[in-house]
Amino acid sequence: MFRRFSYFILQIFGWRVVGDVPPEAQRCVLVFAPHTSAWDFIVGKMALYYMRVPVKFMIKKEAFWFPLGLILKAMGAIPVNRQQSMRLPVYAAELFEKNEKLALMIAPEGTRKNTENWKRGFHYIAQKANVPMAIGFMDWKTKTGGIITIKEPSNDYEKDLEEIQKHYYGMQGKYKGQFNLENRTKDE
Repeated sequence: MFRRFSYFILQIFGWRVVGDVPPEAQRCVLVFAPHTSAWDFIVGKMALYYMRVPVKFMIKKEAFWFPLGLILKAMGAIPVNRQQSMRLPVYAAELFEKNEKLALMIAPEGTRKNTENWKRGFHYIAQKANVPMAIGFMDWKTKTGGIITIKEPSNDYEKDLEEIQKHYYGMQGKYKGQFNLENRTKDE
């Protein structure tokens, strides 16, 4: 039911879900960009729900007050203590041991502000949990979203990051100018 509702809402606002869902998307770190607004997450979550990807995401435990906490948990939220940020990637990798199907959605930018520096946690988690990375997106310029490809993490983070970021060249978040790759072209 919620799948149809998600599709209906996406259609009303002019969004299209593109591409097929690779089988690896059922157990992966879902790299999700651009992230310039809470709306990126909401639209993305609806698209992924429509695609039947079992998405979970981490959010600060302070957001789990009643009744918001109930809603967040129903949406797949996992409360985390940001004071223990050094332990977060290890905790996230352990989630894969407990869940046969899990797509852990992570915005590698780590902020909704424009930033050149993506956090390494998504790559570390994928390596530690021995799962692939699904490259997911929501492009506000074209109003399309989906999963672009699956990438196995290597031991070379910088090379992997460069490869991953190329998929996002030219994409735009909700707020134009807030995504560091929106002015890059695929030809670079």
